[in-house]
Amino acid sequence: MSNRRKPNTGFCFTPLVRICTLFVCTERMENYKKSKVVEHPCPLPFSNLPSDIIEMKVKEGSKIRNLMGYAIGKMEPDAVKQIIFSGSGKGVSKTITCVEIMKRRIKGLHQITKLLFKQVEEIWEPIVPEAGLDTLTVKRNVPAICVLLSKDALDVNEPGYQAPGCFDTLWIQALKEESQFQKKRRQSGRGGPSRRTGYESSKSEVTKKLKNGAKLPGADVSKQRKSAGTDASKLPMIEHLDQK
Repeated sequence: MSNRRKPNTGFCFTPLVRICTLFVCTERMENYKKSKVVEHPCPLPFSNLPSDIIEMKVKEGSKIRNLMGYAIGKMEPDAVKQIIFSGSGKGVSKTITCVEIMKRRIKGLHQITKLLFKQVEEIWEPIVPEAGLDTLTVKRNVPAICVLLSKDALDVNEPGYQAPGCFDTLWIQALKEESQFQKKRRQSGRGGPSRRTGYESSKSEVTKKLKNGAKLPGADVSKQRKSAGTDASKLPMIEHLDQK
């Protein structure tokens, strides 16, 4: 029996398995096509809502002009007091846009905003049914938003409440928190003045010393006086900087 040691190839085994697994998964998904997307309805996160409340479901491909034309037409009469805008996934930003337009068109609206997750199922079917592949169901949780707008007063203690006329409350709060964080960083010594600020302050100090007749080491006095923008005959000759 030979006593020769076999070469250690264990370091190549795990990456090779991962690459092969990734290749197999990619190869298998190329044999599928998305046939259907099912969005499971979630209950509205608001209480004491009227049964006939209007809910504007904003999608990614919805036209804002069509949505707002219908919503404003419903909210302008005094009979309708509340309306809900909801959207998920890529439709969240468009939902917020519709809410802001509504608040500017109809004054005095109280607002409550709720953030949640919505479950979506994607059905993937094999491109070639004869290949013997099974149908796949992929479940995903996508972010969603629900905004309640009301002409009547709402509970001010409810999380997400926004009073009428407060368009930038959330942004102002975020800016305050960011400024406080930056202030704490500077106090802890991890932050400091920007490069531009330090450059300008050092430049102003050098210019001031040159105007007072100071001479920088290794520099020409005439060039210093010329850069200072003053008459050379009026500047006293000082050979060294004041060591203070």
